[in-house]
Amino acid sequence: MSRQMKMRFQTFEDRDSRGEIPARIAALRAALTKSGLTGFIVPHADRHQNEYLPASEERLAWLTGFTGSAGAAIVLQDRAVLFVDGRYTVQAKAQTDGTIFSIEHLVENPPALWLEKNLPAGGKLGYDPWLHTPENAEKLSAAAQSAGGSLVPVSQNPIDALWTDRPAPPSGSVTTHDLRYAGESSTDKIKRIRDELKKLRADALLISDPQTLAWTFNIRGGDVAHSPIALAFATVGVQGRPVVYLDARRLDNAVRHAIEVIAEVRPPEAMERDFSALKGKIVRLDQATAADAVSRLIAGAGGKVTRGPDPLAVMKAIKNSAEIAGTREAHRRDGVAMTRFLAWFEHEAAKGKLTEIRAVEALEDFRRDTGALKDVSFPTIAGAGPNGAIVHYRVTQATNRTIGINEMFLIDSGAQYLDGTTDITRTLIVGEPTAEMRDRFTRVLKGHIAIATAVFPEGTTGAQLDPLARVALWQAGLDYDHGTGHGVGSYLSVHEGPARISKLGTAPLRRGMILSNEPGYYKTGAYGIRIENLVLVVEGPQPSQGEKALNSFETLSLAPIERRLIEPGMLTEIERDWLDGYHRRVAATLSPLLDAQTQSWLAAATKPIGAN
Repeated sequence: MSRQMKMRFQTFEDRDSRGEIPARIAALRAALTKSGLTGFIVPHADRHQNEYLPASEERLAWLTGFTGSAGAAIVLQDRAVLFVDGRYTVQAKAQTDGTIFSIEHLVENPPALWLEKNLPAGGKLGYDPWLHTPENAEKLSAAAQSAGGSLVPVSQNPIDALWTDRPAPPSGSVTTHDLRYAGESSTDKIKRIRDELKKLRADALLISDPQTLAWTFNIRGGDVAHSPIALAFATVGVQGRPVVYLDARRLDNAVRHAIEVIAEVRPPEAMERDFSALKGKIVRLDQATAADAVSRLIAGAGGKVTRGPDPLAVMKAIKNSAEIAGTREAHRRDGVAMTRFLAWFEHEAAKGKLTEIRAVEALEDFRRDTGALKDVSFPTIAGAGPNGAIVHYRVTQATNRTIGINEMFLIDSGAQYLDGTTDITRTLIVGEPTAEMRDRFTRVLKGHIAIATAVFPEGTTGAQLDPLARVALWQAGLDYDHGTGHGVGSYLSVHEGPARISKLGTAPLRRGMILSNEPGYYKTGAYGIRIENLVLVVEGPQPSQGEKALNSFETLSLAPIERRLIEPGMLTEIERDWLDGYHRRVAATLSPLLDAQTQSWLAAATKPIGAN
């Protein structure tokens, strides 16, 4: 394995022994004492509240060893706690020092609730206002006050002073996103944004989400792994030219000209100065990504801040005809790579020597063979046996496991192509499954089919559909602790709002939105199951006497579902028809694009469910 490849499968825990974490905690506590603070909160966040962070922003991982994409830590003088959601409970316990950190559920016992009970009276909890939204800061402040203490903003994050070998901030080049992929010019997008601002009775919008900024100006970057974005801010007013705050040295002449057709380019440090021009103006902030520091600066300059959902999020989430055509092509291409991998896996895993890391490498190689891969859309999750039960497991050299005979293997992966973003999960079996494995897998499949075949009225939310994916599991007293689906961007983030299929999914699912369909089941210490395809919201069958317009889903992902893990007798006729129809479409679409040997494998993998 090359040195570069080895680095890809290292974590902070691998590179820095856990023995250094106590020293870091001690140094932080000493710094807090010197500053008159009782404690400090460290979220997994940057100035844009991104899910995936550049290396220079991985403060939570540096301090705790935890490398998940969501979480927070609170360090007081006498205790420390790490908050993670249900995806990361197993991972957090494996990566952190239990003698230092207790683990709490990020949703069930969030930091604010924990503070009410644990911040000492008179305590001062420090926070970096660039790493928290105003809403989050308000919750923390109320909790601190309830405990008899206070929340204190810091002008310099104390971790930055302690992190002596902190990586440099990203400074890669920015590119344009061609109109044939974007489908709409940035000029037309700006017009739509201004119309929306008038409806909101706002004078200007601060664009704080790099995903939204990339969509608005039809640009892409490489500041964050797996998401082609540039970390930047922008302002769009009802009048005047928009401004993009981005280091011009990152733009070649062609890219700068493309932006300057509709907007000014100014250095990032000019943003705070320019806020003075917003005096007396109503400025809209995205409540999910705008930093508390930004809100404070605008208010301090005399501007009036209004907060709410990002008004551009729905515009971006509803894909236009070019983006939809692009994602269909991206999924055909990705389906070829995935099918080649599945055929290869069945042959190699049977030898009993295949490892998780080798499987990750092979799948990426097959995607690279397409000639169109720009990046993977997230670090591939490849869990054999008990590792598959860790929902967002990331294999490292320390955890790399040989995939055993009669063992399940879960692989969740995706790709970034110029014409679309993919995300697909398949659960496989090496050897023979147990009756329990088939039962659990089939229940998950039933939930997947329930979502895939759903027909629902216009205005239906993800929370209304989410139970459909869980009924078969609930009937056996089972469930899974994550959402059923998330939005997906167009050569942007693999996790995109505002829509999601989840108990918390309040945004209506509208035609043109792309979401994942990924129910699962996880038996700790044994195996994990997840079946994931991406789906597109489309017009559904309209009954002749119906009173409401109906929507449905078109499944985009193309790859066989493991037939050997299915218990056919548990499927209804409708479910069997859907599965056989899906497999017919997979075979018809992909076979002409495959070599003869893989065609033969695919034909066997997509036989009707009742066939031998």
